[in-house]
Amino acid sequence: MGKQLTELLQDIDWQMSGAEIEAESFRRIEEGLSEWRRKVTPEIFRIGRRLVHTTADFTIVDDLDWSGDPVAAGLDALSAGAPIYCDATMIRSGLSEARLKSVNPSYSKSDICCLVADPEVANEASRRGQARSLVALEKAEKLIDGGIVLVGNAPLALAGIIRMHSEKNIRPRLVIGMPVGFVHVIEAKKLLLAAGIPQVVIRGRRGGSAMAVATLHAIIESFNK
Repeated sequence: MGKQLTELLQDIDWQMSGAEIEAESFRRIEEGLSEWRRKVTPEIFRIGRRLVHTTADFTIVDDLDWSGDPVAAGLDALSAGAPIYCDATMIRSGLSEARLKSVNPSYSKSDICCLVADPEVANEASRRGQARSLVALEKAEKLIDGGIVLVGNAPLALAGIIRMHSEKNIRPRLVIGMPVGFVHVIEAKKLLLAAGIPQVVIRGRRGGSAMAVATLHAIIESFNK
């Protein structure tokens, strides 16, 4: 084993527990966000802190936007056991059932809906030549109206939800709009920002399923704070 590798291995604290690592991570994040923290509410700070923890990128808070008191709206919806619709199976897998139950014990994984892999959706999308993310919205319309929506992958899903809101008066109780990519991403986020729905958004091209999950988990952190 080379000397450099031996020295690098000695830099690792092998005795740190998972809880200690998380606590130290948050300490460093809070130190790095000290100035931003003074500009926002504690509830929004928790969202920013979680997003930095997820991305290891302090600049992510520069693109964080929100309206309609999203934390209060989200906690009200969770307390009522509102259905959760997500555009990607990764979001469904990432959401913590235990955290959801901490707000409302009735929650289970069956309350988290993702239909992009549904065979009927796939067949209909193929027939129309449309994205599955759009077709899935039609099947989930009753869940989205009055539900919580997380978009971390498909910009068309986010744009489609705003179109449903505009044309059919479909009203989610909270939208976490964080699709990532290059096509329709900025446009979809601008639609959400203009829609007047309680929301949390990452402006620009950045986003992703992990960030959408982190945002809802951060909202749950504010429960009973």
